[in-house]
Amino acid sequence: MGKTLKDRFNELQAERERSWSAEQLARNAGQRRLLAKRHDPAKLPQVGDEIPPFTLIDAEGRELTRDALVAQGPAVLIFFRFGGCPACNIALPHYDATLRPELQARGIPLVAVSAQTPVDRALIQRHDLAFPVASDPGYALARSLGITFFPEDQPEVAPGESWIGATLGTFSYEIDQPAVLVLGPGGKVLFLDVSPDWLDRTESETILAALTQTVPTSSPRRATA
Repeated sequence: MGKTLKDRFNELQAERERSWSAEQLARNAGQRRLLAKRHDPAKLPQVGDEIPPFTLIDAEGRELTRDALVAQGPAVLIFFRFGGCPACNIALPHYDATLRPELQARGIPLVAVSAQTPVDRALIQRHDLAFPVASDPGYALARSLGITFFPEDQPEVAPGESWIGATLGTFSYEIDQPAVLVLGPGGKVLFLDVSPDWLDRTESETILAALTQTVPTSSPRRATA
């Protein structure tokens, strides 16, 4: 059996414990702990709720609408923080290797989504990702799901200084929490799992199990993305 996401994140954390200062480790762990403490799944959209129409923009500038994605059945959306996020650079290629092939065999679209605009092409090229990566303009979809957050530390930014808002292209400290959303026809929520601790994300097996429970296996259909 290959490594799980948890295994890979444990390796990342072990490397950080070897190379980061105690202050860096404490700040990172504290933010993740706080987000996990504040997390309330009851406030999120529930199974059966309808997500309003949305439009994502892929790396080629093409629109990916809610209705196009679910026109022939369910679609899986993987929300990530931003292209330079170390944990996202572990999660996305992992999903590409362990989740995408099964979804592709069943004709189920898989799209990675973040607020970062435009899409970070370097992320796609670095891992040779075989599924679309898209931007969520103005945080519209993520906000409708209630999965964005503002970090506790929001220092003033000098002109030309590097900061997360410039990296995202949103010029805001607001960031998406990692999440997995399975949408069915009509935009109905079939599964939603949010990871306030970005080093504890949904495993591919969990996503596939959720699909097995909610979507009858049938002959493959042509994917729209």
